[in-house]
Amino acid sequence: MAGRRTAWTAAAAVLSVLAWAAWLGWDREYQFDPATNTASGPYEEWQVVGCVLTLLAAAVLVGWVRRPLPAAVVVTVPFTLCWTVDAALQDDTGLFLVGALLIAVGLFLGSLLVAVGLGRAPGRRRVDA
Repeated sequence: MAGRRTAWTAAAAVLSVLAWAAWLGWDREYQFDPATNTASGPYEEWQVVGCVLTLLAAAVLVGWVRRPLPAAVVVTVPFTLCWTVDAALQDDTGLFLVGALLIAVGLFLGSLLVAVGLGRAPGRRRVDA
């Protein structure tokens, strides 16, 4: 049983890294709107939505076989590390640290809520050994 939980946990951590790589890791371009004279980006809305849905799947995956706190950590840490390293390599202002903190807190709390919700789902049986 413990080996199965470890495999699901590793799969969720890999899915968390893949969420960053597939949706956000490749985009470096900002979009400029000449009508409003503003820049936005580098991520488009569809990329963020896809990333959030992938992270939700990772939280569900690990939340089903782990307790809520470890589930939140397994989803949050790999994604936050990937995003932070990438942002640090591109930013010379140091503001990437603010983004990293916001991502870490938001992703941790979101993953924790998903995992807690799964633990209280009707008909849910604990998989923990």
